[in-house]
Amino acid sequence: MIARSLEILYRGGPVMIPLMLCSVVSVAVMLERFLALRRAGGDTEPLMSGLKSRLMAGDLDGAIGLCENTGGPIASVLASGLRHCDLPERELERRMEEAALSEIPGLQRRLSWLDTIITVAPLLGLLGTVTGMISAFQVIGRSGASQPTAITGGVAEALIATATGLTIAIVTLVGYNYLSDRVKTITAEMELRATQLLNLLSALRETSPRG
Repeated sequence: MIARSLEILYRGGPVMIPLMLCSVVSVAVMLERFLALRRAGGDTEPLMSGLKSRLMAGDLDGAIGLCENTGGPIASVLASGLRHCDLPERELERRMEEAALSEIPGLQRRLSWLDTIITVAPLLGLLGTVTGMISAFQVIGRSGASQPTAITGGVAEALIATATGLTIAIVTLVGYNYLSDRVKTITAEMELRATQLLNLLSALRETSPRG
């Protein structure tokens, strides 16, 4: 099976080298991003419950420590808000927005690589198609149709390269769309939890003077 696969790749021509490189990079990036986003987008309900109980008890340092121990972009944004909770509400909201914006590039890291591979892989397959057909026509030009094996070899090279490029692009596109949706989900969760924290701090501010 392995020998057969290597033979097919060899018959695809020189363009198979960058195509294989694209496939390796694509798989590596998708796997790394999947694991990273899985850690970043964990369940934050226990975190919010812990923050609420600590803040209602007046334990601001404990709330900040809980965010730091939890880790991840959502906890980082909440920790930023807690560190500036003495600021006016509008200013506090801006600080949390800045913290959220600083976290988004980390969530999107290397997704542009996948976007590039989605575009480049079919073009490399098309290049393989062109070079394969050129090889076939060169054989025809030298010897007419007296060497059908050589002619079909050039056609096979063209088809293998095209199929490989399309396969890599399709698989990468599926992974890219899934990871992009995960980034959007985590970003929305970040905004939700930040708003919940703002509302909680606002409520505590209103009740504190009366206590």
